Amino acid sequence: MKTLIDHLSNYAAYHRDTRNVVTHFIGIPMIVLAVTALLGRPALPLGDGARYLTPAMIVYALSCLFYLRLSFAFGVVMAVILAFFVWAGAWLAALPTAAWLASGIGLFVVGWVIQFVGHYFEGRKPAFVDDLVGLLVGPLFLVAETAFALGLARETRDAMLAHAH
Repeated sequence: MKTLIDHLSNYAAYHRDTRNVVTHFIGIPMIVLAVTALLGRPALPLGDGARYLTPAMIVYALSCLFYLRLSFAFGVVMAVILAFFVWAGAWLAALPTAAWLASGIGLFVVGWVIQFVGHYFEGRKPAFVDDLVGLLVGPLFLVAETAFALGLARETRDAMLAHAH
């Protein structure tokens, strides 16, 4: 199985242009919110109906297991961030159907347009074209880049840069 460094260095190889990385800080959160909103329905009641389960919750719980397997620290940060996205996605999913679909589909399309603009600057196709796991690594890459900018996880940064293709 690939390690955190393997995933981050592979993803970093597709994201060397600063303009591309900046577009990802805009596009990826839009896409994550879109997916959580669109998977926010149906809400299946649990027990007395005070709690519920959505496809978004299942997908993001599985995603968190992936992140935690790679790194406990990054996994915890991703779990907190994704919990916020599940909450925001549930808020959008509670809107009337037309507004829910318009917001979810709109965020998804605009987020991907922004991503592809970034890859135009990069001059390289997105990482997920070669490895679908890149769809999960993208949000983690943003968290890692933020940590690196704050002077955190220096060993991870150095190892990632040393292994980037």
